[in-house]
Amino acid sequence: MTDLPDFSPRPEDLGNPEAGTLETLPTNWIADFRRLFDFGAAGRADLAVDDARFNVAKRIDTLLVNPLADLPLGTFGGRGRPAPPAVELNLAFRNLTRANMVSLASGQQLVEHLRKKRVNVKELPASAFDNRPGGAQLGDELRRKLVRNCPLWFYILREAELNPGERLTGLGGRIVAEVFHRAIEGSRHSIVRDPFWRPFLSPVEARRKAGTFEMTDLLLYAFEENADLLNPVGV
Repeated sequence: MTDLPDFSPRPEDLGNPEAGTLETLPTNWIADFRRLFDFGAAGRADLAVDDARFNVAKRIDTLLVNPLADLPLGTFGGRGRPAPPAVELNLAFRNLTRANMVSLASGQQLVEHLRKKRVNVKELPASAFDNRPGGAQLGDELRRKLVRNCPLWFYILREAELNPGERLTGLGGRIVAEVFHRAIEGSRHSIVRDPFWRPFLSPVEARRKAGTFEMTDLLLYAFEENADLLNPVGV
């Protein structure tokens, strides 16, 4: 995403909570769906991007890239505060502390809760917390604790890490799906509020191969097949 517009003006020192005045994201920092979905395969070569700019998302796992282990002070929101201890600049520390503050259920507790509701979600076995290449390395005592009571954030990351596709699955996938579903339910214009609504976009209308309807078809319909709307930044 390096070719997209950046903050302006950009603070000279990202680690200084007093530096800079811009406190909101620029309006042109928006989703570029061309980089996430293959519009070329949908017959829209004008919306295809080169390989270097397509799907640059990283794998979902229990490792953090270096910048997330040393977040700038300005990301804390409170200006004028003294610098916190170094460990508090780590995203893992902040996520785990926040979950503890709000008494968030552990991964195992949430799996058990869903099972009581007859939702088919498998709990991670004890072996899932064994150390392996490409994942966070855990001490023996910590591993024993995580097998019984693993913080939800780490649990979901480990679950995805063990998925051959390195994508959200199981409990993590269920949570994401339910968030979207509840958002749809909460909308006054949601299709689920209309008991007479029926799907009307057929594969034929979407110009796709027989029997399929993919995300690119939905995006083309939602944006009226207008290339300018799907590529508003123009890069």
